[in-house]
Amino acid sequence: MRPSGDSSVCLGIESTAHTFGVGIVDSDGRIVVNLNSTYRPPLGVGIHPRKAALHHVEVAHDVIRQALGMSPLQPTIIGFSAGPGLGPCLRIGATVARTLAAFLERPLVSVHHGVAHLDLAISAAGARDPLAVLVSGGHTAIAVHIGKRWLFYGETQDITLGNLFDMFARAAKLPSPGGVSIEKVAQRGTTFLPLPYTVKGNDVSYSGVLTAALRLLEKGERLADICFSLQEVAFSMLVEAVERSLVQTRKDEVLLAGGVAANERLREMLKLVADDHGASFHPVPVQYSGDCGAQIACSGQLAYREGFSLPVETSRVIPRWRLDEVDVTWIPRQN
Repeated sequence: MRPSGDSSVCLGIESTAHTFGVGIVDSDGRIVVNLNSTYRPPLGVGIHPRKAALHHVEVAHDVIRQALGMSPLQPTIIGFSAGPGLGPCLRIGATVARTLAAFLERPLVSVHHGVAHLDLAISAAGARDPLAVLVSGGHTAIAVHIGKRWLFYGETQDITLGNLFDMFARAAKLPSPGGVSIEKVAQRGTTFLPLPYTVKGNDVSYSGVLTAALRLLEKGERLADICFSLQEVAFSMLVEAVERSLVQTRKDEVLLAGGVAANERLREMLKLVADDHGASFHPVPVQYSGDCGAQIACSGQLAYREGFSLPVETSRVIPRWRLDEVDVTWIPRQN
């Protein structure tokens, strides 16, 4: 049951992996504050869950204090990213959210990180009923909303697109986040190097691409050419699956969300496919593509208005939590 009134102001806390973020949205769903602090591991090293969690502990107080100081509005709801993600990192965000909710005597809302990416993208990009493409470190999925849930129309069969880039970037000693670094280096590429191309129906598989790219790196091939080729092959695989899904679902909107959605080449390729099939293209604004507090605040507010909240003492984190396991009843009423 939807709570009465529309004066809800949600403060959302993101802490699934490397980012501790705080976002605040007003009663109209506008983003008032989006403040984030990101843990950066050394070159060649991935995210260590406990080190990232320690970063969150160290910055949480200042990020929350600054966010509240930047907002003219006081939160009436507290939302937190409950999963999926790294357990130690999730627990820090959840603990902070529980503390705020208890101290301020505000309702607490559990938010699915992937759903939040889609909620923010739909709101900010002006979509209504899209074929959704969610690409990040934790997700590579093509999804449609049916009934109360997002259902997969296609997904990765092994590693995600974000993980593909992160793992290659670590081996190449490129700075984190890997996708951003690879995009920059790829712009200097001039020669296409053949890599495995694996699409199975509407699903993609990236492990073979990664292995082949790492072998090219070991052989001493030019890094810019490897990055260029890696992007072209990885994106072409995904775009083929998206195009097939678009034809099958007959959707007239394509939504792009998640951290990898900031990549200009991917946006270009997906727009071409959408245009070819008479669909409008709705990429999330680049500033909201990565993990951020704003996505949790946006999703938390929408969920609360549909009656989703929970007592502090029963709240928990779910490190492994599929997108299609979550009731999402608010999609038709976002706009």
